[in-house]
Amino acid sequence: MMGMKRKLSFGGHLLVIILLAAFGLWSWQAAHARTHLRVGTFVGSAWDVPSSDGYAVMDTAIKSFEEEHPDVDVTYVSGIKPEDYEEWLAEQILAGTEPDVFLMPDDDFEAYASMGAIRNLSDTIARDKGFDEEGFYPAVLEYGRKDGSLYALPVECAPTLMFVNKTLLEREGIEMPSDDWTWQDFYDICARVTKDTNGDGDLDQFGMYDYDWQLAVTTNGGGLFDPSRRACFFASPNIEQCVQFVMRLKKLQQGHEVTSREVDLGKVAFRPFTFAEYKTYKPYPWRIKKFSDSEWDCVRLPAGPSGKNVSPVSTLLIAMSERTAEPGLAWQLMKKISMDPEVQQAVLEKSQGLPVRREVVLSAAKAQWGWGSVGSESVDLEAISRVMDEAIGHPKFRDHRAAIIMAENAIQEIYAGKRPLSMGLHKLQKEVNAYLQR
Repeated sequence: MMGMKRKLSFGGHLLVIILLAAFGLWSWQAAHARTHLRVGTFVGSAWDVPSSDGYAVMDTAIKSFEEEHPDVDVTYVSGIKPEDYEEWLAEQILAGTEPDVFLMPDDDFEAYASMGAIRNLSDTIARDKGFDEEGFYPAVLEYGRKDGSLYALPVECAPTLMFVNKTLLEREGIEMPSDDWTWQDFYDICARVTKDTNGDGDLDQFGMYDYDWQLAVTTNGGGLFDPSRRACFFASPNIEQCVQFVMRLKKLQQGHEVTSREVDLGKVAFRPFTFAEYKTYKPYPWRIKKFSDSEWDCVRLPAGPSGKNVSPVSTLLIAMSERTAEPGLAWQLMKKISMDPEVQQAVLEKSQGLPVRREVVLSAAKAQWGWGSVGSESVDLEAISRVMDEAIGHPKFRDHRAAIIMAENAIQEIYAGKRPLSMGLHKLQKEVNAYLQR
């Protein structure tokens, strides 16, 4: 009997020891549990220009975030090219395996917001007293808004500016345009520089390349679509004036289609550029590689009779998956990428885009920030910041891209004389309205 009791007592002690050990192991694992966040990103530039360090901004953000959250690991799939990213992200969302937060071009925002793939941030922002909406440039923040609610934050952006061939203008005795120049100033300079310089009977120097009707619309105070996005204004006097202005510029070239090669050879006075292209090709050695021995600079786009010297801007956004299991941490990571001064400074220094936070750009302007390489020059970031304060985003709705393609095809036919201007624009308006209201 005593032997039985000793056996029971021993068994009980052993059970207690096992339970204590299991509890201790569970407690240790609970105390040392790590949370994993995944980020959707791509290697290289979002702006179709060369990039030598495609993950620099994201790595800067992740390093800082993990230092502030030592129990969190942040990872991303490396090696996805920008041209493959849209398809990769769509596949991940369809499979229900999308990252907790992910980058997206502004063109894709409306589709993901409408299908419920990304989270409405309104409640999160309302609870976060540290979120500073006023510090963003207005147009880039609006890209992440739908029906009054924010669904995404801007990461970097690229306004369009006017490239000016300073060497060509100096040779022709023409001063650099001022930031308040007009369509008439633009046309007059194009008319002066377009000529046959070698006497062979053919034009070989030109005023502009790649200036199109959409830029004219942006700078002439016009809009293409009504607020309901079910009607367009292509037959309006404003749009007709814009198309007509581009036709006048093209007429100066007497049927010659100016090429990018002629721009590179220094034979063209003006070309619209994004800030990303300006940032890439301005410093040595890209300047020499792409633009021969011409010196160039940038100014605002010329203002139309009814408009201002404003620029369109494109934006790279970051959004949160509706299905993330860690919305609190995901929001903190989004803010780190979009708002943190160190990360936004990395946008300026290591990517081809422009920071979306005004104080970062103005701080760099005060420090006379330049590209830092041999032969580089400083850039007037105060002027760029003023451009961004007035920049205009393109409309965000499902059929926008298709409607613009329809318009582009029709207006090219007007340029080619296959459609009369006024009748062609009225026909285009009917076609686009029918498409939007289908």
